Amino acid sequence: MFESAELDHAIDKKTFKAQVPALREALLDAQFDLLQSRRFPVVILISGVDGAGKGETVNLLNGWLDPRDVETNAPGDPSDEERGRPPMWRFWRSLPPKGKIGIFFGSWYSAPIAEHMEGETKLAKLDQALERIRRFERMLVDEGALVLKFWLHLSKEQQRLRLKSLEANPKTRWRVTTRDWRNFKIYDRFHGVAEHVLRQTSTAEAPWTVLSGADPNYRSLTVGKVIVEALRRRLDFPDGPCNLRTVLPATPATNGVQILRTLDLTKKIGKKRYQDELEELQGRLNLLVRHPRFAKRAVVAVFEGSDAAGKGGAIRRVTQALDAKVYRVVQTAAPTDEERAQPYLWRFWRSVPRVGRVTVFDRSWYGRVLVERVEGFCPEADWMRAYSEINDFEEQMVDNRIVVAKFWLAISPEEQLRRFQERGETGFKRFKITDEDWRNREKWDAYEAAVCDMIDRTSTEIAPWTLVEAEDKQYARIKVLRTLCERIEERL
Repeated sequence: MFESAELDHAIDKKTFKAQVPALREALLDAQFDLLQSRRFPVVILISGVDGAGKGETVNLLNGWLDPRDVETNAPGDPSDEERGRPPMWRFWRSLPPKGKIGIFFGSWYSAPIAEHMEGETKLAKLDQALERIRRFERMLVDEGALVLKFWLHLSKEQQRLRLKSLEANPKTRWRVTTRDWRNFKIYDRFHGVAEHVLRQTSTAEAPWTVLSGADPNYRSLTVGKVIVEALRRRLDFPDGPCNLRTVLPATPATNGVQILRTLDLTKKIGKKRYQDELEELQGRLNLLVRHPRFAKRAVVAVFEGSDAAGKGGAIRRVTQALDAKVYRVVQTAAPTDEERAQPYLWRFWRSVPRVGRVTVFDRSWYGRVLVERVEGFCPEADWMRAYSEINDFEEQMVDNRIVVAKFWLAISPEEQLRRFQERGETGFKRFKITDEDWRNREKWDAYEAAVCDMIDRTSTEIAPWTLVEAEDKQYARIKVLRTLCERIEERL
């Protein structure tokens, strides 16, 4: 869920200065139109890890917007008056009216996270608080509010460097406290809790935008552009879906950096090494599935990727290692009339394996946020809510002792073209290439954006995506087998 936010996102000063005037003008225009229309309020949450620039972002927004119509809230520890009332009381009192913008630096998420991190509450209590928050935010949206939630992220090393940098500067030294360094020591645990919170509360009506806080220029431009686009959509299209903002990448590519483009597609493996490792890994997988403890487990392996990326070849190397009695390959095509009459996930629930079995999905439930999104086969509201529905589906499988392994096989558009042409020229491969494949290729950029969204919104600690560099098919097959073995071994 934080993969894209930990990439090297940076914007140089010259580019930043060139873009800021137009962005500030657009923000003020949108704010003025909001005030004139008084159609809805805007609620902006700024959250994230220590040192990621939350305070600087709030100050920046107050400088770029007209502060007379912005209400900034930085709730600290509750007062005696607030302790005597339900926890959400003080936030209700701070909600902005229609036409105004309310910025929350620290919000209704702060206390539940802090209490859980300090050991005051168990996971069940945290989940109860998150359910209350979901209902609260759904109510805000149903009442017309535009809710924008930003999570500013830093990797552990980025956070260490940031705190050191602030501490070394006499002007900013005061901002680093012993509490910050104490929190740094439990970064790994906080990372897991944060991911759980975001996974539970990133909904269609109020999704989280997760972005890197390491570079202030990138952070500032990204937050500003997300706010402008969301405001303009609501203001300019009053007859459109009033409860959804424009869906941007989870880490908007303000500087053109996307997670798929960071993959090293030149990775290769020699034929001799491939044969040796293939034999070793297939034997390892076979033994794992026959392990006595596997009788109480199951495996769901999901294969997605660009057309002609080699999913079929990778799947065959997996199934070759297994007894035919213990595995099943489910090839996902367009839904039947029977399946269309049911909720979207119904047909996939029917294929969930029982313990002791392996089910391989050749394409899967991710079609809702990929092909259906790009091709317009379902409304935005449906594919937007699918992210949280998919996360919930996979969490239920994991909670019931199913190992979920998800693979995205990536190739370049140039390699895809080469493989398409090869298939068309080879008699026994012609069935692999269709007119639809060529049509999909024309929408490469749209699919790439959808894949990056999918990864950032559904790559969780319990069911992470494995991105497979698949230009070399042999390298891809070995990476898939090794990852699958490691995932099963972790659970056993």
